[in-house]
Amino acid sequence: MLLARFLGAVIRTGDLRMTDADGKTWEFGDGRPPHVSIRLHDKKLHTVLALNPKLRFGEAYMDGTLTIEEGTLHSLLDIAASNLTHLEQHPIQNLGRQVGRAMRYVQQHNPVGRAQTNVAHHYDLSDELYDLFLDRDRQYSCAYFANDNDDLETAQANKKRHLAAKLLLDRPGLKLLDIGSGWGGLGMYLSQFAGEVTGVTLSKEQHRVSNERAAKAGLADRVQFHLRDYRHETQKYDRIVSVGMFEHVGAGHYVEYFRKVRDLLTDDGVMLLHSIGRMEPPGSTMAWLRKYIFPGGYTPALSEVLTAVEKVGLWVTDIEILRLHYAKTLHLWNERFQQRRAEAAKLYDERFCRMWEFYLVGCEVAFQRMGQMVFQIQLSKQQDAVPLTRDYIYDWERNQLAFGSRQAAE
Repeated sequence: MLLARFLGAVIRTGDLRMTDADGKTWEFGDGRPPHVSIRLHDKKLHTVLALNPKLRFGEAYMDGTLTIEEGTLHSLLDIAASNLTHLEQHPIQNLGRQVGRAMRYVQQHNPVGRAQTNVAHHYDLSDELYDLFLDRDRQYSCAYFANDNDDLETAQANKKRHLAAKLLLDRPGLKLLDIGSGWGGLGMYLSQFAGEVTGVTLSKEQHRVSNERAAKAGLADRVQFHLRDYRHETQKYDRIVSVGMFEHVGAGHYVEYFRKVRDLLTDDGVMLLHSIGRMEPPGSTMAWLRKYIFPGGYTPALSEVLTAVEKVGLWVTDIEILRLHYAKTLHLWNERFQQRRAEAAKLYDERFCRMWEFYLVGCEVAFQRMGQMVFQIQLSKQQDAVPLTRDYIYDWERNQLAFGSRQAAE
């Protein structure tokens, strides 16, 4: 059988047992943990899983034609990730990888208009869905775990404080732009320290919710969110922040993105970019993730990002790499999702739940095993726009924590 030969060549570590659609059982790997048993319920999988596993494996799990009889989805994906090098070296997959890289600029082409369609695919899902697994402020990006025992709420608060410290909100009246403003939580938080906050998003649902939140909090006079492509923004800003949006820009648009950032910044302005990235050379997005979760999405290599920054003449004043923070975030999201899975099934159906589970667990494993990370890059027009050492970041965070503790005690 084609699939058995394929898995025999690819699965070298771990213990995978597969019962095919004819009832025959096959064993792969070296017998070491994790131990996983799967069953196939459709003979078509005997071929399609071997030819295009990066798409068809996730689809089979969603459709229920591949089920796990021993172990967990995480342990199954962990085996796959542990053997990724062998998968990439397989002749069929190597050819597919080369085609994918050649096509990546087409796959990531996100002009005005198409970008909004791609965003709507994911972010305009039911408003209730995100309440099932996100924190109270709906921070849908990597949290910042200052301590191993931080819960999700604490780690997301840490993230907002860490971003604010790097934005150097050191004087009153600053105008701040949030590119990809989500449900408005970060913009509302930053409004404590900035004079005026403008958020732009391409999600109609996020735009509606963020403005409702700002009005309810009494912030509508100085925090405004617009349904607008960042490329249509025309004002000048002292500070710009972008969290979890750059992954939707597309490699072919990086120079355009940073050129626009440069044009929007005041001469002494500071920009902070927070994005998922990869610690390896440029590649392409996994086919399943691109089709079902983030059409047009891509996590860049730093070499791609910095090359674009250099071309537009911005200073890189700070870079920080967050390695396993997102793996921990995704793990907590999935725990929350599983606790309320029945509610998600009522909103959509069981197939959607399996898709969402595959997304959350697959991304967790990608950050643990497959070279995914998060970078925060601070940019400016002038080399002296920020202090010469990083002490100001940690001093500001400590002061804010102390201030919060005093308020809680009063």
